[in-house]
Amino acid sequence: MSRHFDQGDGLSEVHDPDTHHYVFNQTMLRIKDPNRSLAFYSEVLGMTLVKRLDFPEMKFTLYFMASIAPESLSEWSAHADERLQQTFGRPAMLELTHNWGDEHDADVAYHNGNSEPKGFGHIGFAVPNLNEACARFERYGVNFVKRPNDGKMKNIAFIQDPDGYWIEIFTPADLPEALRDHID
Repeated sequence: MSRHFDQGDGLSEVHDPDTHHYVFNQTMLRIKDPNRSLAFYSEVLGMTLVKRLDFPEMKFTLYFMASIAPESLSEWSAHADERLQQTFGRPAMLELTHNWGDEHDADVAYHNGNSEPKGFGHIGFAVPNLNEACARFERYGVNFVKRPNDGKMKNIAFIQDPDGYWIEIFTPADLPEALRDHID
């Protein structure tokens, strides 16, 4: 029996026990203006800043954002070292990296990976109701790349953060129907 749920060339059946407790912890995005990006991720997407790390000698700051329900905040330690361990042990975090001074440099812009040369594509957020979420994004004036009824694949939206990174928005229960005609 395979250890994988699906097939793909190059997959290994070896699952080294040393990796059993590895956790995919973070995706890092460079940001130009922390005021703008922190407002977007905390207000528009509801994320919580769980840890900020300033590196004065190297002139950059890391902001670790997580999707945390308000009732779960009490699970996070107020002690800085314990919260640092929690931050780096939790799955699915967003690390926003700000190089000091970028917000004042008109030449600073980041490549989102969706134009040539292509690379990084997007991050994704599951929402309970795609249409309600998109209506909320409209009220905030969020930039849409794709609305739920645009294009061939329905019931999936793409928005952009202040630096132009794409964010896929979807409702998990809608995906089987949305993808049915597009996958084998």
